[in-house]
Amino acid sequence: MRLLILAFCAFFAIPSAKSQDFNSFFRDSTIRIDYTFAGNAKVQNMYVDKLNMIPGWYGKHRRLAEVPVEGNGQIIVCDHHTKQVIYKNSFSTLFQEWLSYPEAETTQRSFENVFLIPMPKDTVDVTVNLFDNRREITATLTHTICPTDILIRHIGKDKTPYEIIRQAKDTSNCIHIAYVAEGYQEQEMDVFMNDVQTAVDALFAHSPFDKLRDRFNIVAVKSASKDSGTSIPHDGKWLETALGSHFDTFYSDRYLTTLNLKQLHDILSGIPYEHIIVLVNTENYGGGGILNSYNLSMTHHRSFKSVVVHEFGHSFAGLADEYAYESEQIPMYPIDIEPWEPNITTLKDFDSKWKDMQPEGAGLHEGAGYSLKGVYRAYEDCRMRTNEHPEFCPVCQRAIERLIRFYTDPE
Repeated sequence: MRLLILAFCAFFAIPSAKSQDFNSFFRDSTIRIDYTFAGNAKVQNMYVDKLNMIPGWYGKHRRLAEVPVEGNGQIIVCDHHTKQVIYKNSFSTLFQEWLSYPEAETTQRSFENVFLIPMPKDTVDVTVNLFDNRREITATLTHTICPTDILIRHIGKDKTPYEIIRQAKDTSNCIHIAYVAEGYQEQEMDVFMNDVQTAVDALFAHSPFDKLRDRFNIVAVKSASKDSGTSIPHDGKWLETALGSHFDTFYSDRYLTTLNLKQLHDILSGIPYEHIIVLVNTENYGGGGILNSYNLSMTHHRSFKSVVVHEFGHSFAGLADEYAYESEQIPMYPIDIEPWEPNITTLKDFDSKWKDMQPEGAGLHEGAGYSLKGVYRAYEDCRMRTNEHPEFCPVCQRAIERLIRFYTDPE
């Protein structure tokens, strides 16, 4: 039955909200939807936890029913009465990544997920779809939100202290980024602010961010932790920090993440944000980036600047990793399916990737997306491949620029 609802809501054959005025459907507020995703490699389920209303909407105001990249999942908002798609966004999740690990074959787990949608003026149906690595729907949930529901929590009045780092030329049509402190004690906020400036400078040293910097609005959120640093389970080190971040995610010693997404968004309530960069006060090497969820990076390792930019390539632009190692191969991309990520290809639909850039030097270099064979990148090296390479390759640069312009160009 849920699949029938999905088809009716998401793909009903009437005009989308592509060219509709934002104000026809939405108010200048945000509905934050807290979900629990749970299951194992065979069965996945999604559950609504809480609905929260926050002042201000800092996501897109144009091209409401389009997504610039497909993602590993999508959230689709339909007018309840007409079934017209009035908003859509794509995402990836740690839950879906975990499903690719052996543990998911024998164990059931739950993960927090939080999505933001603009506050509707009228009742809407919200559908969440999860895709597998064959780009097919594996789980779907549809639920209804009535904007007058008295159980929608009103939050965001008590704000975490924050500073504006740079203001966009047009704050009503820009990309909002919030840098969040993790593992910094109150007395270490000067260190955090210096780390934020380092990260911002590193980002805008890369093309195409440098030439489009006036389209970004950036704040630094001073979320203080009881302890300084982050948890390192393989050393038996567990700390009390603002987000409970830790290394050893999925037992990979350099994979640094937080599973506490509701706490992360609680910290950000009432602050202008859409994209999140968490800076972690540690010298140990590690990080992670999840499309339209967050980017998390260590700050006091020599590779900080390259890692925080690389992870933003994941969390903001949906770029794939372009490396592959003999000892760490993951069959994430079936070679008979074209990946949705713009910077890798299995040649099943190469025309949709960088074929038009071949006269300009883009080629086919085998070994990408954690696979030594069958998955290709465009250039020998790139910021999405190694920390040592100074720039995104031309294919990644084009993908990033297209995405920035998708969000900020006038129609």
